[in-house]
Amino acid sequence: MAATENGLTLTNEISMELPTLPPSQGLEAFKDVAFGSVAGMVGKIIEYPFDTVKVRLQSQPDHLPLRYNGPLDCFRQSFQAEGLRGLYRGISAPMAGAAVENSCLFFSYRLIRDILKSTYYTSNEPLPFSVLILSGAASGSITSLALTPIELIKCRMQVHSEVSNVRAPGPLKLIVTVFRQDGILGFWRGQMGTLIRETGGGAAWFGGYEGVSALFRAYQPIASPATSPENEPTPLALHQQMLAGAAAGISYNFLFYPADTIKSRLQTEDTTHVSRNGKQQTFWSVGRNLWRQQGIRGLYRGCGITCARSAPSSAFIFTVYEGLRSYF
Repeated sequence: MAATENGLTLTNEISMELPTLPPSQGLEAFKDVAFGSVAGMVGKIIEYPFDTVKVRLQSQPDHLPLRYNGPLDCFRQSFQAEGLRGLYRGISAPMAGAAVENSCLFFSYRLIRDILKSTYYTSNEPLPFSVLILSGAASGSITSLALTPIELIKCRMQVHSEVSNVRAPGPLKLIVTVFRQDGILGFWRGQMGTLIRETGGGAAWFGGYEGVSALFRAYQPIASPATSPENEPTPLALHQQMLAGAAAGISYNFLFYPADTIKSRLQTEDTTHVSRNGKQQTFWSVGRNLWRQQGIRGLYRGCGITCARSAPSSAFIFTVYEGLRSYF
């Protein structure tokens, strides 16, 4: 730009460079919701028969002799009585729950992680592992609010056929029953157990995946940098993604399994008739009674089969999610 005034020539050159805009948050949120939902439903189809066995083991009344000697005995009796269809009873609710859970987990995890990074760290600085664990815990606590009502219906459908000769009611009938008996807050019965499990489990799930992934990247050849030019971690090999996902699933389920056991018993007490003196029990009273009668073994009943099914399930969830995001 040049201007002439009183015989003097003034030159003012201004060089402007537009800042690089971050990717559309709306598009990223859509990807998290869509891809997390697909990944969650794939994982649920793989794990659901094992989840049915787990809930039936957890929900055995403490005032009666145990019906099952272990997961294999429970699987055998359930299959003989109802066939494969019985092991998939109530899958409609958890399929919706898997879509909600994983979309919420991936979306809130990325959002919280990005907020912490933009607030406390520079764009080129990798986040500490502790921040990733904190982001996972926060995402789990948020997800628990959406997950408790879905798990309530799922658990009651899974155990209904075990205690009644009447045909198991569908999810809509159970929703109406819960609302009539306990009102809208009745759907959040067992929220304390879900909150503890999902908060700690979210930290363990994402922490396990990020930790094992970082370990694999640390041993990558020098020619393959651990991060891309945009400072994003480079994709892992397929088998490494699946191993990291399997480690995440086992960590999630094992560390906070007692909270899930108490939650399942609390949510099915109307079905299995374990309420005391006509009064609904609390999370802490159920846990206390279970500890007194069966000890640590009762709190971890069904844990082995749960960890066994969570390894392939979580491996597929992370692999499908990461694969869809890298492709699209």
